[in-house]
Amino acid sequence: MSVTIEITGHAQREAWARKEIPPVEEVRDGLWSIPVSMGQNPLRYILVYALAASDGTLALIDTGWDSDEGWQMLVDGIHATGHDVSDVKKVVITHLHPDHFGMVPRLLDHADPILGMHRNDARHLRFHTDAEVGRQLAQGQAELLRLGVTDNAVDIGLNQFTRLPKGRTMDVELADGDPIGVPGWDLRAVWTPGHTAGHLCFVDDTAGVIFTGDHLLPRISPNVSTNPFQAESPLADYLISLANTEQLPDHEALPSHEYRFRGLATRVGDLLAHHEERLDEITAAVAADPEITAWDVTRSVTWSRPFAELSVPLSHMALRETHAHMLVLAARGVLTATEPDAQTEPVRWSVTAPA
Repeated sequence: MSVTIEITGHAQREAWARKEIPPVEEVRDGLWSIPVSMGQNPLRYILVYALAASDGTLALIDTGWDSDEGWQMLVDGIHATGHDVSDVKKVVITHLHPDHFGMVPRLLDHADPILGMHRNDARHLRFHTDAEVGRQLAQGQAELLRLGVTDNAVDIGLNQFTRLPKGRTMDVELADGDPIGVPGWDLRAVWTPGHTAGHLCFVDDTAGVIFTGDHLLPRISPNVSTNPFQAESPLADYLISLANTEQLPDHEALPSHEYRFRGLATRVGDLLAHHEERLDEITAAVAADPEITAWDVTRSVTWSRPFAELSVPLSHMALRETHAHMLVLAARGVLTATEPDAQTEPVRWSVTAPA
């Protein structure tokens, strides 16, 4: 008999099924989940978490996607906790993606919080000049050619390049195990690279909660892709992070999307099995067509919707996710990559011949 997770965010789950935004909820005494709209994104909303500190201030985990609608939802949610935006004195970010970090500049217009995130993501903020944006776009374009894409579309949108206001820097660059320092709480950072190189979860053993960001979601697997912001083999990092997460106490999981749940080890097992199945499917695709490009592999494996229906950005995201799996297979000795003579030609892949 299969084992499933226990859904604990019932109102969130019901709202998700109705395709609605869930309510603001007090999850523990002094701890609230605040949904913030993501517009037309299929995920619909991100869950920002607000923690009332014992000194009367407020701390936030993530801030939400930057929009007028999202800002009003965040402000209203903070008011629902009995606080004002000006009470926000600390903000910690799970990772640099715009639905998590995006509202930081707007928040800084109304409050003066201490900002913290992992150094691997924070370092990108230091170099977000126009010249750096151009360099990253050029690098991304070159990578697409090597992955086998023949059109000239650039897949790294400018919304990836979130910037802090001029003169502002990240106050604290967090590392694994660092205390977060919210009075009245026992929060510590847990480094879980994979979805991004600096993704963090936050654990409070006293409250019995783990804020999982995008690392562990109850229903879907987070995108783990190669790109100029990532580590060399992000899926390898993610699989290690999953195994490490499995060793954490079975706290209630407070994710950034969908709904709260319990059963960390079960969810980790499901995700590990999912990726092994995906690795097998990709291996079979390469075996059926030696000297294949990553782009052609991507078009031949299954997706949640027909590949032909994917937009250009989504098809490139699928490609980079496929490539991340192929790098793991190469590290395991299952696949071999043949480097082209010209940098503008794609890398080609085959199943490794027996020794």
